[in-house]
Amino acid sequence: MKKRLTGLVLSGLLAMTTLVGCGASSEANTEQAVVSEDGLKIAIVTSITGVDDGNFNENNYKGITEFIENNPGSTVTAIQEPSGDTTAAVQAVSDIVADYDVIVTPGFQFAGISQVASENPDKKFILVDSEPAAVGEQTIFDNVYSMMFAEQEGGFFAGVAAALETKTNKVAVVNGVAFPSNVNYQFGFESGVNYVNEVFGKNVELVELPSYAGTDVTGANVGGNYVGDFSDEATAKVMGTTLINEGCDILFVAAGGAGNGIFTAAKEAGNVKVIGCDVDQFDDGANGDSNIILTSALKVMDANVERVLEEIKAGTFKGANELRQADTDSTGYVAEEGRHSLSEDTLTKMKEVYDLVKTGAIVPAANFNGMTPEAFVGLPSYK
Repeated sequence: MKKRLTGLVLSGLLAMTTLVGCGASSEANTEQAVVSEDGLKIAIVTSITGVDDGNFNENNYKGITEFIENNPGSTVTAIQEPSGDTTAAVQAVSDIVADYDVIVTPGFQFAGISQVASENPDKKFILVDSEPAAVGEQTIFDNVYSMMFAEQEGGFFAGVAAALETKTNKVAVVNGVAFPSNVNYQFGFESGVNYVNEVFGKNVELVELPSYAGTDVTGANVGGNYVGDFSDEATAKVMGTTLINEGCDILFVAAGGAGNGIFTAAKEAGNVKVIGCDVDQFDDGANGDSNIILTSALKVMDANVERVLEEIKAGTFKGANELRQADTDSTGYVAEEGRHSLSEDTLTKMKEVYDLVKTGAIVPAANFNGMTPEAFVGLPSYK
């Protein structure tokens, strides 16, 4: 069930920024290079945070460096465009395109690289977490591989974990801005909680603060708990504290850098667990001798970036816009020993659930897949 609570009223419009991972920002305009001899010349261009953000960008960079470990003739240069402005992001790519064979661009702010790609057909582009913007009527480009991820699946795994592990029977998800990827995480999480309530007979409440409800790109109210920004840690901490005071003992955080505020609130509370997002955030959960991380919902970006680079090297690269899902082991959750605090019983149940998602027997609700979290495609009772 979903419980809506009166909460703090925002006193003004929160600034919207580009989605980034939960790590802190690094210094602007930095370049890092892995130098070798002959092979692919690769660049990765990031916004807001660099490749050492401990999160989204770093996971993409890891895919490149792992490729280089197996192909030591290749090189990578990391370039940071710190403004987060979409025009500036595309310009940063245009400025360097002549110098590299492959350019990797993590984040939806780089959707406009399709124009650069059209003008440079001999270069290859890997676009992560976005489809390329249309150029005229063209939406698929021979030299652009675009990978999107089914965030609703990661959110679903987080919701199942939270609902199985909660002691108070109150959980919540906190997001940054109600862009489709964040709403996917929210709807997936809510689907997972509803699934556990239905299948395992629990009665877990999804707690929402109406003052922080999200409005998606179509103008629809999607509920949830939205900071309104991906970098406002102070507001996120207030939200986290409010949710904890209302009895939530597990919070799923998909709020970019603002999520650090939720982590702080949970650490101060001392009896609250957090579910990380996009990458394994166990190290961020360290709290003295303990750790607040329950598990983390994953987008497996590094392995996919490495895979596409191998295809470029082998000459089998094909431009495409693809959605990566559990059926290719591209979404998931952290189950590695020592990197989570899930019980053995929960791990067993989640493995069963993962296999059902992987085969398509469970399809969590997403922003635009025609389902709501209350009525997604799962076991017979949900059909």
